[in-house]
Amino acid sequence: MKKFVRSALILSSTALLVSGCQVSSEIGKPCALVRKATQQELDQGSNKTVEMLEKEVTSKQDVVSFGAVHCEDLICIRDAAYPRALGEDGQVDGDAVAWGYCSKPCVEGTDSACDVKDTDDVQADLPGRMACRPLLLDQDTLDAIRAADEGFYRRIFGENNSPFFCAGKLPDPSAGG
Repeated sequence: MKKFVRSALILSSTALLVSGCQVSSEIGKPCALVRKATQQELDQGSNKTVEMLEKEVTSKQDVVSFGAVHCEDLICIRDAAYPRALGEDGQVDGDAVAWGYCSKPCVEGTDSACDVKDTDDVQADLPGRMACRPLLLDQDTLDAIRAADEGFYRRIFGENNSPFFCAGKLPDPSAGG
C-alpha cells in the first residue's frame, strides 16, 4: 500500500511539472521591513519580529531584513533608491511602516535569477534595475565574523552565508542623474 501511495504522489508531481505549471516568484513584491523585537516588545506580547518604521531606517542606505512574512524567502530589501513613505507635508513620515520588496539570495554573476516575473504591485522602475549584488559585508568579513563567533553570526545573519541578494542597482552617480 505504501508503494502505491508513494508512486501516486510521484506521478501526480510529475504530471504537474509536465503540464507546464508556471512557478511565480515574489521578487520585487512589496513587503514590510522587519527587525527582531526588543525584550520590552516581547514582554508586551509582540512577535519575535516587528515591522520597522521609517524613522528606524537611514535614508539613502541599503537595508536587508530577514524574517519578512510577506516574502517566500523571508527576505525583504530596501535599496537606497527605493521611495520612502511621505506625509501630507511631503516629508518622510517617521511613524509609517518602512516598506521594501521581496528578494532572495543569489550567486554573483547570475542577474537573470533576479528577474521580476510578476510586475503587479511592483514599483515601476524596479524590474529594470534588478541585479544580483552584494548588500551585506564582503564575503571575507562575513566568513571572519562567523569563524570568530558562530552564535553571534547566526543571531545577526541567520542561515545566510553570502552577501549577494537580488536587489535594485543604484543609479550611477557619474552619469549625472
